[in-house]
Amino acid sequence: MSDLKQNNQNDFISEKIKVKPVNKKKLIRRTIITISMAIIFGLVACVTFLVLEPVISNWLYSEEELQTQIVRFPEDKEEMSPEEMLAENLPTESPEPTPVPTPTPEPEQGEGEETVVLGEEQIQDILSQVTFDLDHYKEMYGALSEYIEELRRYMVTVTAVTSNIDWLIGEQESRNQCSGVIISENGMELLILTDYSNIMSGARLLVTFYDDSQVEAQLKQHNSATNLAVLSVALDELSEEIKGEEELPIAHFGYSGGKGLVGTPVVALGSPMGTNNSVGYGIVTSSNTVLSTVDRNYKLILTDISGSQNASGVLFDLQGQVIGIITNNKTSSDMRNLISGYGITELQKIVEKTSNASAIAYLGIRGVDVPKEANEELGIPFGAYVEELDMDSPAMRAGIQRGDVIVYVDDKSVSGFNAYSNILMQMEPGQTVTVTVMRQAQEEYKEMEFSIELGGVR
Repeated sequence: MSDLKQNNQNDFISEKIKVKPVNKKKLIRRTIITISMAIIFGLVACVTFLVLEPVISNWLYSEEELQTQIVRFPEDKEEMSPEEMLAENLPTESPEPTPVPTPTPEPEQGEGEETVVLGEEQIQDILSQVTFDLDHYKEMYGALSEYIEELRRYMVTVTAVTSNIDWLIGEQESRNQCSGVIISENGMELLILTDYSNIMSGARLLVTFYDDSQVEAQLKQHNSATNLAVLSVALDELSEEIKGEEELPIAHFGYSGGKGLVGTPVVALGSPMGTNNSVGYGIVTSSNTVLSTVDRNYKLILTDISGSQNASGVLFDLQGQVIGIITNNKTSSDMRNLISGYGITELQKIVEKTSNASAIAYLGIRGVDVPKEANEELGIPFGAYVEELDMDSPAMRAGIQRGDVIVYVDDKSVSGFNAYSNILMQMEPGQTVTVTVMRQAQEEYKEMEFSIELGGVR
């Protein structure tokens, strides 16, 4: 009887679970509906964003704030002679009248006019009558001091802040400083040119202006060939004193490409002595040194100003214009303590590209101009003479060789290496150009064309 009850109990609690069959048609239909709804939702979201984004942006920001202007620097001005430079800065009234020679009597009627030529003795006699005492020195250096104070408005101090962790002491901050110069603004930012090697390791960049206000800056871009960088500071973060001026304190570029530059007075400002806000006076002693780099050559301006090997800053002329950016690692070992700088005329296009955070077209050539003597005696055509090529550069891969003379880039004539550099600076990376060269074959030069896709560098 107990066995029967046990069997009945087992029968009662046992049940069989059947798996419900899958309705494949229904599952496929639901999947298709889900995917379709997702696509429709995505399209609606995209259309809504495209329609509303301009409205929301215009509501949050004004039109001026949304537009960043392209930075353009004026074209090179005509060269000014040293006499004209000095004449512009002479006072209108002298403390004491300078003696002048007795005028030559006017020629009688019928006689031709004669040019008065002073002899050496007459010149020395005139100069001997000019007195220059201590008061004149005070006045001259007082005028220079006032001039320096005006130029300081264009200068800033850049501080690179780096955080280091010491397991014994804890977190420490190291600060490295150099000078910079305000060069432009793009509608939203103030742009500052400075030395890249002094700030490259900084986690934060701080800029101190002439009114002692300090603002955090961002690295816009740097140029590896010149070791220069452009920093940006938001215009709305400037102090009320700076924003309240009629014009922002932006330095203007002068002209450094003329032969008359040698012998003209210059002012080194920034950190020429290795310390911030130092200054040096002197003259340009040489401007013939050429620094050869890939696709571009730069002029080096040498001065008689003795300074630091760690100098940074700017060379100003007496018109308040920048003619050079100080760099003291390009001179020979016996002139390490004399301030030198890149000529601003040759540097201007690079600074313009860097200010706009634009890549620079790259072909990979080092070269020089063809001298007149080489053209007349050896028959080498005028153009950009190729001295070296970068390994695996676009020029080398295309087949250009040492000794070739570039005479055209596309339809633009190349008269020399500077002309080649300026034409290349107008190109964009990735652009395909036709480079025409003259190559020596036996005793004559033959024309060859190469189609080259330009690379890009920063």
